Amino acid sequence: MGRCKITVIRKASYPDLMEKYENPIEHACNVKEGQVFISENGEKPRDLCDSAWESMAYFVRELEAGRGDFYGGWMKNPNSAMISCNDGFRPVSFYIEVIE
Repeated sequence: MGRCKITVIRKASYPDLMEKYENPIEHACNVKEGQVFISENGEKPRDLCDSAWESMAYFVRELEAGRGDFYGGWMKNPNSAMISCNDGFRPVSFYIEVIE
């Protein structure tokens, strides 16, 4: 297995949906745009949200195993993926790429 760099690219927030549907949460997401995590051997990086990891684990493990090119040419770099966490109120987009 290899290593992947996971970079926080964008954080979105939908206050109208939060107000309408969500119970108040004190610490919903503490990642920052530009923040980097490193996965080695298919393991979840320390301090990465469990929910975000569940959204990206398959892609990270496939890339670390030398597989990629998801969906027949989805990404310009076939050794990468752009994945968002599954938080419908404040989704975060992560760029995942193989590193040497």
